[in-house]
Amino acid sequence: MRFGILSDVHGNIDALGPILGKLRAERIDRYVCLGDVVGYGARPEECCAAIRDLCEVSLLGNHDSAVAGRMDYSFYYEAARQALDWTQGRLPEGDRAWLKSLPFTYHVGDVGFSHGSPIDPEAYEYVFALEQAEELAPRAQDLPDVTFIGHSHLCKAFALGPADVGEVAAPRFTLRRGYRYIVSVGSVGQPRDYDNRACCVVYDSDARQVTYLRVAYDIASAAQKIFDAGLSKNFGKRLFLGV
Repeated sequence: MRFGILSDVHGNIDALGPILGKLRAERIDRYVCLGDVVGYGARPEECCAAIRDLCEVSLLGNHDSAVAGRMDYSFYYEAARQALDWTQGRLPEGDRAWLKSLPFTYHVGDVGFSHGSPIDPEAYEYVFALEQAEELAPRAQDLPDVTFIGHSHLCKAFALGPADVGEVAAPRFTLRRGYRYIVSVGSVGQPRDYDNRACCVVYDSDARQVTYLRVAYDIASAAQKIFDAGLSKNFGKRLFLGV
């Protein structure tokens, strides 16, 4: 089984199109979105339509939850709150209802999916540093062989073993028996690892192989949509830098 796994699209249709094109060339059997289809970007309705059409399942990201009315986002910083308010006003009722219906987690055999940490998925905790992965170690046996997460917009992978926890720093790697893996798949629409290309992951469950894919896209077009919509200019400018 070959999984195409994407996350944190954030209303960036200019990035989503090329990523989906790349995945279609990878002989994908199942497409899974780990959440945050909306937020920050200026084309949330187009992204919702594309994800709904293609993905077997999409999970409830924190921005999706906010727009759908399932969480209080009053504590978010001002520009993010304004973007969520704008998205709520732009999305048709059908899209908001779809977001509201999304689950927090998903499992297929020994493969798990969550937006943030899988231990308490409704809390949207981050796992992007070794010490955060080490905190999961006592619960490692409760996890499937590999869990794919989003939320941080970073490409990070951690192997939780019986006696150690380590970071896996490779664009392609094979899962070792006896370890549990947490794999952060990066972001389609707003990468933050200083690589401005859209990112996703392919997982081959037969070969137990994880592969990160990066795709260049028209960043200027995506940024201009944000500027034209009157959203925070920083949401567009950061796309050029990948931060």
